[in-house]
Amino acid sequence: MNHEETLLAASSMYYLQDMKMESIASHLHMSRSSVSRLLKQARESGLVEITLRPTPTRAPGTSQAIHNLFGVEVYVVPTADSATVAERLEQVAMTTARMVSGWFDSDMVLGVAWGTTLAAIARHLNKRTTRGSTIVQLNGAANNHTSGVDYVANLVSLFGDAFDARVQLFPVPAFFDYAETRRAMWRERSIARVLELQRRADIVLFSIGAVAGEVPSHVYSAGYLEREDIDLLEAEGVVGDVCTVFLRADGTYEDLSLNERATGPTPAELTRVPRRVCAVAGESKAVPLLAALRAGLITHLVLDEQTATRLVELEESSAART
Repeated sequence: MNHEETLLAASSMYYLQDMKMESIASHLHMSRSSVSRLLKQARESGLVEITLRPTPTRAPGTSQAIHNLFGVEVYVVPTADSATVAERLEQVAMTTARMVSGWFDSDMVLGVAWGTTLAAIARHLNKRTTRGSTIVQLNGAANNHTSGVDYVANLVSLFGDAFDARVQLFPVPAFFDYAETRRAMWRERSIARVLELQRRADIVLFSIGAVAGEVPSHVYSAGYLEREDIDLLEAEGVVGDVCTVFLRADGTYEDLSLNERATGPTPAELTRVPRRVCAVAGESKAVPLLAALRAGLITHLVLDEQTATRLVELEESSAART
C-alpha cells in the first residue's frame, strides 16, 4: 500500500467508519501518532473537508434571535467570557475559513475584501483544489503612505493558493482624491474588466470596519484616512464601513461624500451577489454590524458570542424606542 492509499484508508476508517485511532493504527501496522499525522495531512491536502453548517439554534437562542430579526443565516462561535478580542477573532476566523472552504468550488468567483479580519481568515485556510475558479479583490488598497500592493497581494494570494485559483488584484487606491478621477478610471477597460468580474462573484467575503476597538480596523489604523476625513465621517453620522464604503447607523450610504471617492462595491452592488459572508469579532463592531444588516448586505454571518449578544441588545433597544 503506497502513501496515497494509506492516507485514503486511514481517512475512510476514521471519518466514515468511526474507528478509533488505536484500531486504525493496529490495522495499518503503524503508531497512533502516525495515524494522527495522516489525518492532519488529509485535512490540509483537501482529501477530507470538514463543513460547518450554520443553524439558528446555537449559543442559547442568540443565533435564533439574530435570524428572526434580520433573516440571515447565523453561526455564533462559542467563546469564553475571559477571551480577549484577539482570541475571539482567531476563533471566528478559523470557523469562517472552514465554512467558506466548504462553499467555494470549481468554476466559481470569490470576491475578497481586505483588513484585519480577512488576514486572520486567510491564515486559517486549508488547501482545497478547485478548477477554473477565481479570487478577485473587492476594493483598492493604496493610500498616501503606501501602495498597499504587497499587503493585499499577499492576503489575496493566500486564498488563491488555498483553492488553486486564479487571482485578480484591483490596482486602484482605497480612496481617490477626487470623485471625478474615480469616475474616469471606472471607464478604463482594464478597470472595467475587474469590476465585471466582481459583479460575477458567487460569494463575497468581508468584515465590518469600526473606528475604535481593541483590534482596530485596518482602514482606520493604517493611514487610509486623514484626520479631516474622520472628522467629516463623524459629522455625517458614519458608524463604520463595508469594503471601505461607509454606512450610517440606519444603513444609508448614498449621500455620504467620501463614498464618491471610495473604490469598494456599494451596498446596492454587493446585494446582487448570491452569498455574502460577513465575519465579525468584538463588541466595538456591533453598531456598524447592525448598520450593515439594516442595509441588507449580509446573507451569512459568523461572529463571537459576546458580539452576538451585544447585537441583539442594540436592535431590541432600538425597537423599544420606536
